[in-house]
Amino acid sequence: MANLKIQQVFQDFWYIYRNKHYVTEEQSKAAVSIISCKTGALGCNVSVCEECGYEEIRNNSCRNRHCPNCQAVLKELWMDARRSEVIDGAYFHVVFTVPSELNPLIYSNQKLLYTLLHDASSKTLLELSSDSKYLGAVPAIIQVLHTWGQTLNYHPHIHCIVSGAGLNSQMKLVGGKEDFLIPVKVLGSKFKGKFLDSLDRLYKDGFLVFPKNCTSLEIPREWNAFRDSLYRKDWCPYIKETFNGFGNAIDYLGRYTHRIAISNSRIVEVSDTQVTFNARDYRTGKTIHVTVTHEEFIRRFLQHVLPKGFQKIRYYGLLTNSRKKKLLAIVFNIQKHRRYEPEYEGMDTETKLFKMFHIDIHLCPCCGSRSLFSRYRTFVGAPAATG
Repeated sequence: MANLKIQQVFQDFWYIYRNKHYVTEEQSKAAVSIISCKTGALGCNVSVCEECGYEEIRNNSCRNRHCPNCQAVLKELWMDARRSEVIDGAYFHVVFTVPSELNPLIYSNQKLLYTLLHDASSKTLLELSSDSKYLGAVPAIIQVLHTWGQTLNYHPHIHCIVSGAGLNSQMKLVGGKEDFLIPVKVLGSKFKGKFLDSLDRLYKDGFLVFPKNCTSLEIPREWNAFRDSLYRKDWCPYIKETFNGFGNAIDYLGRYTHRIAISNSRIVEVSDTQVTFNARDYRTGKTIHVTVTHEEFIRRFLQHVLPKGFQKIRYYGLLTNSRKKKLLAIVFNIQKHRRYEPEYEGMDTETKLFKMFHIDIHLCPCCGSRSLFSRYRTFVGAPAATG
């Protein structure tokens, strides 16, 4: 059960939790998907060896983006596609955070304010990068939304990988310095201004929903005081890592793109009443144990289920979907090469699995021949929604 600890918690305690607490449709879908993943409840494939008759049953996975058991293949495919878009030069990992006072408001307006987090981060990076004092060009930007801290607390923030080179208005490639191009204080001030200006407009246009502990903010006087208090705070983005050399930035970001709030590897113990997991204490740098009830573990986990259809990974600058093909072609032509071609593009699933994980789904564990082939596909009930 080493890789099924989170699933076990949901299997044993989800229905008790659901009967006691309000959950959204997406949270319910995620929970049921995790419970059903690779159990046979979503159907299975039966493979039979044509040499010795050995039969092997493979239960279907749920493919929900919040399931701890379903991210490995998606992550590898994503990284393969992104490596082919890497340009020569330094890359930087920037993290944008907001004051914790905003957390209740963001949680009650997730789709709206998660989008605002993405927009304010990207506009900050693009506007400052285009300034001749810094890069003076448009860089390549990949952004990923995370909503959790190490203890599964609610902590929305944006991870950005930013290229240190870009195209200027004359379509010439401009390379930056090896250290980060934009001072952190300048980034923080610009991000704060863009986020709060847009947030204020959403308030004035009546788009915000206020949770019970924030209803006083519906009064304009209270809202203005709250907004002004946020302006007085220091908003401190930080540069988490700097990369030099082909592909390192994408390999690093791959740790973030398909990560969920907590992995099975961090679960230390699941007892009859509690869950214990590892967490890093950033103040001391040490690993600590956090123990919570099953009910609290499920509550913390579910608060990181994203709204339906929300795209947590987004692309800007040279990687904007509508212009990416054209702009990258210009960059690679200037650099005289493209460092990487997609490895898995056009491959069938069997070949991908072998290339990624050295898994040969046709190798019979009984007789050793490559004669194991799928003969049956069985569904028991409808597959769970993918979320």
